Amino acid sequence: MAGFSELIKTFEKTRDYIRDFFIYGCKARGEFVRKSSRTYDDEKRRAESWLGDVIRYDDSVHGRQVSISVDSGHIPENPLYQAYGAKSFTDNDIRLHFLLLDLLADGQPQNLRTLTDRLSNEYAAVFDEQTVRNKLREYAAEGLLIAEMQGKTAYYRIVPETVAKLLADCPGLDEAVRFYSEDEEFGVIGAQILRSTGLRNDIFYRKHHYIVHTLEDAVLPEFLAATAEKRRVCFRTISAKTQRRPDSEGGSFEVVPMQILASVQTGRRYLAAYIPEQKRFHAFRLDFIRNVKRSVPEPDYDKLAEAYRRNLAHVFGVSFGMRHDLGAVEPVRLTIALNEYTEGYIRERLEREKRIGVLEKSGEGLYTLTVDAFDPNEVMHWAKTLIGRIVSVEGGTRQMRGRFYYDICRMRDMYGGDADDTVS
Repeated sequence: MAGFSELIKTFEKTRDYIRDFFIYGCKARGEFVRKSSRTYDDEKRRAESWLGDVIRYDDSVHGRQVSISVDSGHIPENPLYQAYGAKSFTDNDIRLHFLLLDLLADGQPQNLRTLTDRLSNEYAAVFDEQTVRNKLREYAAEGLLIAEMQGKTAYYRIVPETVAKLLADCPGLDEAVRFYSEDEEFGVIGAQILRSTGLRNDIFYRKHHYIVHTLEDAVLPEFLAATAEKRRVCFRTISAKTQRRPDSEGGSFEVVPMQILASVQTGRRYLAAYIPEQKRFHAFRLDFIRNVKRSVPEPDYDKLAEAYRRNLAHVFGVSFGMRHDLGAVEPVRLTIALNEYTEGYIRERLEREKRIGVLEKSGEGLYTLTVDAFDPNEVMHWAKTLIGRIVSVEGGTRQMRGRFYYDICRMRDMYGGDADDTVS
């Protein structure tokens, strides 16, 4: 029977467990239904070995729940980056890694056949040419080696600039790496540079630091590359509502990626894309996307990109609603009361946060915000932050208005003392 190991084969599996159990799910052992209890124990132990300092345990009637508890504004380094350093390798991978780098350490370019012969003659390490070729190509793609063509033959040499040399030759570069080690686009790379050189980020802290974005860093480059190449992408999604079912595999999609959107309220990131099969735009949460693969080029990409830009004029948050094309959308009108002499900051906030809306003065101390959005529910989520100032809500859908008034009445009953209700 195989023993427990802290190392992992693929990051996708670890990403699922950290996301479901330690960030969003906070599940107890008995709530884990997708695989065996032993699998839960192994994955929990593996994550604890990386994240021990930020793990919290809560005991309830359902059992012990495990989650990550951290004030992201008070930590210098993202603890989730440790999961990227836990990948396992085969014995041959490790052996070939060090032997190839040793053979290329003199900086002289060498071709595949020469390297394969030297592995056999100097180290008694017999590898077939295809294995060595794959490793050389992998390292060239990773930037460890430089591949140069001489005629029809590829020659490889080691990159002469090392991290230690660059840091020594470029004053201030170490501080730049410290800063960008917690940046969303550079974070994983910056953290690995710091770790490899024995440095730590002891200078910069971020007040609003969404550390969970690192779980999306494995899929984000594929979407960015597909967008630059104007290609379709294929992926699977999981549903927040159905992921507890053992038979829940989510949906499969082939889409045309348009843009990465980020919520200023929750910090969540989304892929805005066109779904050819459904003939509409949609926003997918990045943390619920897996198995991303680039597909065929999209011949109508420029036309779809123009349609996407027109659609954005009717998107209040990230939702495109269920509409296939641009059409007449009944606007939502919010009338808001404020004291124009003492509450000018409220009007400034409305101007700042109205997004696609139009703000107009409609009376003494009254302002009307009109928003023509595909999904009026997104407008109402924001409007609830103005409770106590809303005079009326018009337009939108009947369901949206009914839900808003129901929520207001329930709050009145709970906090006004007119009904025997409890806060849930």
